[in-house]
Amino acid sequence: SLQVNLNTSRHTANRTDVEEFILLGFPGTWHSQISLVVAFALTYSLTVVGNASIIALVWMNSNLRTPMYFFLCNLSFLEIWYTTGVVPKAIGVMLGSSQTISFSACILQLLFLLSLGSTECFLLSVMAYDRYLAICYPLRYSSLMNSVLSTRLALSSWLGGFLAVSVLAFLTSRLTFCGPNVINHFLCDIDSCLALSCSDTWPVELATFLVSLIVVVASCVVTLVSYLYIISTILRIQSAHGRKKAFSTCSAHLSVVTIWYGSTMFLYVKPSAQKSLDLNKLVNTFNTVVTPLLNPFIYTLRNKEVKQALGRAFQKR
Repeated sequence: SLQVNLNTSRHTANRTDVEEFILLGFPGTWHSQISLVVAFALTYSLTVVGNASIIALVWMNSNLRTPMYFFLCNLSFLEIWYTTGVVPKAIGVMLGSSQTISFSACILQLLFLLSLGSTECFLLSVMAYDRYLAICYPLRYSSLMNSVLSTRLALSSWLGGFLAVSVLAFLTSRLTFCGPNVINHFLCDIDSCLALSCSDTWPVELATFLVSLIVVVASCVVTLVSYLYIISTILRIQSAHGRKKAFSTCSAHLSVVTIWYGSTMFLYVKPSAQKSLDLNKLVNTFNTVVTPLLNPFIYTLRNKEVKQALGRAFQKR
């Protein structure tokens, strides 16, 4: 009996040897790695500048201080931190100067990215609801979507995003890793952690699927229903100019929603999380690096008020 207990203790100790992971990043030659580093650094710089400019424009222009642009500021602020949680570490991985990440830091990055991603889902559905009220109830919009409600909706999005993922991060932190400790990615994501775990990952996979259904699918349904009412209302507008004007107020948001939900559903709303890790890496690159860059430019190019505010800012200079 004593011998069995000793063997069990040794086996348990061996299962907790992994204290850090090695991130592989992207395969390729040194020149290709440098090219990726330049692309990531340039994209990151443009993302931060673009989203920070949106926030600055809104706060410097009193006519943009509406619920719609308040939510847009929240989205831009989120995008800055979302890409910051990925790109600096990814650049270190590709340069070979920071390929290791501790277990605690890995779980923290996972929690940070998934929470911000969940918050973005909620924010996009709130913005869709805001556009629904603006187009379907234009005369009552200012009373329906006042500053108090918009603040509560934004705060609920942030709190909901972090609370939804906290349980998932806790379950992931309870997994055991007994080797290997090499992650075929440039960041710590749920799929890579599950692929390396030597314990039963089915509870975490099930939790990931359920959280994805609640966060991604539920928020997508709210967004879809809002746009069904929006399109129905726009089609009933008599003049072509009126229809064009109404659609222009939500075209930028619709473009962002399409890009975001398409990639997010591919990554997280699936029964198994351990398949197609290389493809997940590519989609993650688009989701965490490219999309935060596209959002401010989409809103700038497709929103007349933002373009006018940007034009006035350049004229003052």
